[in-house]
Amino acid sequence: MLPLGLAAQTAKPAATAADTQPHPQVAIHTSQGDITLELYPDKAPKSVANFLQYVRDGFYSGTVLHRAIPGYLVQGGLYTRELQPKRTHSAIPSEADNGLSNLRGTVAVARGADPNSGTAQFFFNLVDNRRLDYAGNQSGLTWGYAVFGKVIKGMDVVDKIAALPTRGQGPFASDVPNPLVVINSANVVGEEAAAPVATPVTAPAAPASTPTPPPPAKKPAKTKSKG
Repeated sequence: MLPLGLAAQTAKPAATAADTQPHPQVAIHTSQGDITLELYPDKAPKSVANFLQYVRDGFYSGTVLHRAIPGYLVQGGLYTRELQPKRTHSAIPSEADNGLSNLRGTVAVARGADPNSGTAQFFFNLVDNRRLDYAGNQSGLTWGYAVFGKVIKGMDVVDKIAALPTRGQGPFASDVPNPLVVINSANVVGEEAAAPVATPVTAPAAPASTPTPPPPAKKPAKTKSKG
């Protein structure tokens, strides 16, 4: 099992000053505190453009960080407070082979089993998750997950979210933070936050059964030696 998604845009927004910066920044304002990201359009241009469009659309306002696994990741960007998936733009091609590694503090595109199925969802790496890096194009497992930015402020907030108790809720059997962590708004630094989009975007919402990232590897059980 792997992370989630489906994205890509139908019409590109007009370029702004933030788009011309080497590394634009995005502030995510959550119910647990603020997180600031630095993005890498030079390494992941499609992933960054896609993420910035969702931010500018106000898409993330009112969504939740619905998945938290200590020692692994925190994920969100698609589900409402009622844990209902929002409608997204069409999917973007994977840029997992861009040379960036899923190290602690980086942000990557969440997706389904198809490498080219990322949309609005993203996840924060809580530790160095190198096993989520691109290793080849043989399958979805070897393809890895595309890193497109990193946390430059508020990693303590991400860690706090990861430390919350979790439970099963809505379509998820486990790992939903309790209380729910809501993204109140997100904006490109230097730009005003957009009003939430009141109408669906384009592509149908990803089903709740979208594959998610593999759980941390378990240590083999110890066996008693004979003799």
